[in-house]
Amino acid sequence: MAMTTSQSKPVALLPRPEGDIAYTDSGSGPLVVAVPGMGDLRSTYDDLAPALVEAGYRVVVTDLRGHGDSDTTFRTHGDEATGTDLLALVEHLDAGPAVLLGNSMGASSAAWAAAERPDLVRGLVLLSPFLRQPGSSAMQRVMPAVYRVLLARPWGAAFWASYYSSITKGRRSPRHAEHVAAIRRSMREPGRLRSFRDLAVALDHSVVEPRLPAVAAPALVVVGALDPDFSDPAAELDWMTDTLGARGVLVPEVGHYPQHQAPDVVVPAVLDFLAGLPGTPARPGAADAAGTAGTAARPQDGGPAASAQDGGPRA
Repeated sequence: MAMTTSQSKPVALLPRPEGDIAYTDSGSGPLVVAVPGMGDLRSTYDDLAPALVEAGYRVVVTDLRGHGDSDTTFRTHGDEATGTDLLALVEHLDAGPAVLLGNSMGASSAAWAAAERPDLVRGLVLLSPFLRQPGSSAMQRVMPAVYRVLLARPWGAAFWASYYSSITKGRRSPRHAEHVAAIRRSMREPGRLRSFRDLAVALDHSVVEPRLPAVAAPALVVVGALDPDFSDPAAELDWMTDTLGARGVLVPEVGHYPQHQAPDVVVPAVLDFLAGLPGTPARPGAADAAGTAGTAARPQDGGPAASAQDGGPRA
């Protein structure tokens, strides 16, 4: 099978105390650092990242601890750990402040990082983020034990591939099957499934919500209208945009991965947001590309609070 765009690029390594974080570095211009969600790979951004590079941005895409090409030697995982990796990468690149872009728990980590080091973060693009922990329930209390069973060998990789597809509701990328197959192959590499299981068991988004008042950077929040990880995606988006004072886009016919389910909506929305950030030079073509965003998505201006759905992996 042919390599994806991200797989064909040279991989650099960021040394961290417990191992190395893999990343690719493309383009020149204002810095955007992107991170996938739990159980995903850099190639989740193979539609979005090249478009940002073409528009005049330097785009650095990382793998999570234990995922993709990153080391499996890490023993600490979660939103805070990933957030510290993002901040360390921005400092290492010496090109900040950066826009942090994340999906799912990667977006949670980006929000935490923006609160921790506002001097290093000039903007946030949050795709299907978890900015608060779902309310306690019997299901939530048993989920760590469930993860230990479902993400074990020999069935763990197949389970996650199936679950990943199940939350990709609605529209699917033409390369969906290829991407899921790549995830499954990656999970079969030594140490990767264990690393993923350790992250799933440790993941706790409650560390993010108390930090949200400290987020000063402008933010764009994008949520799929069919995202099964939220009991009411539109209401959760309203809560997030109201809490952050953010711009929001609700994407119809899309589940948990808007970056590759609906790049025709996400790319122009992100370009429009980036172009409006203080300090962003004018980029030829960015405004024209952004003009198509409103035809396929509902912008949000904040609204009532809503609870994230209980149960299921919150990636």
